[in-house]
Amino acid sequence: MKEIMVATDFSERSDRALRRATLLARQFGAAISLVHVVDDDQPRRIIEARSSEAVALLQQTAATLGKIDGVTCKTRVILASPFAGILQAIEESDPDLLVIGPHRRKMLKDVFIGTTAERTIRLASCPVLMVNAYPAGNYRHVLQTTDLSDSSGEALQRVARLGIVTDASNTLLHVFDAPALRLVMSHTVPKEDRQHYLAGEHKTALRNLTEFMSKAKLGNIVPLARQNAAPAHHEILKVAETEKADLIVMSTHGRSGLAKLLIGSVTEHILRTSQLDVLAVPPRRGK
Repeated sequence: MKEIMVATDFSERSDRALRRATLLARQFGAAISLVHVVDDDQPRRIIEARSSEAVALLQQTAATLGKIDGVTCKTRVILASPFAGILQAIEESDPDLLVIGPHRRKMLKDVFIGTTAERTIRLASCPVLMVNAYPAGNYRHVLQTTDLSDSSGEALQRVARLGIVTDASNTLLHVFDAPALRLVMSHTVPKEDRQHYLAGEHKTALRNLTEFMSKAKLGNIVPLARQNAAPAHHEILKVAETEKADLIVMSTHGRSGLAKLLIGSVTEHILRTSQLDVLAVPPRRGK
């Protein structure tokens, strides 16, 4: 990993993202590209004032990173809508990773869909790390997830090349379906038969997961299969808690990617609700 881009609006949430990016930069010897977008849909005098202030703040931050953390940092102010500006910076700089702070969670209604964070994650060509937790060190246990699709395999290969999970313990989770248990009359099936059926489905899912890992050439990862007794995103978060994971890895494309405008519903729910950091990875093959 050579370049880590951080999108900042100078909020506490962005400071959290910058701190995580700094830890990663020190871990991999990478440089940081610090980007701030000034909304250009404003009177010119306001744009100029905010741009000037942003330049000063970015330069001050870059100087601090160099002096205190020993991290090289370049800065840039872009005039555009926040979403378009971030994508422009990604297209022009081609960073290995984009780091952003958590989206704003609303008290009465979560409006993640349509926000700058969601739109960026949905269309960014590089992996996007949403920093939800306060950084306290390098990642120790990473929970990677898969639906066994080809695009998921490509995304996980990209994660491996990125190197962000190399020094951590890794678990690969597949949440599988047990369709017979969803039948209308399934409650009439004897408990012993239900358990036998579920054990068979679990064995099959674990075998499929192991074959998937072999095909994708994913090494040094512990396979884990769980039945979707609850919605998949709940199962993922439950496993993350049980396994004491500090990073969840999701693919932005999957079996239902196109139907969800290139961001699957499971990934969407995780991004909305997780208190842990989430790495959203598009399946484009590495550079």
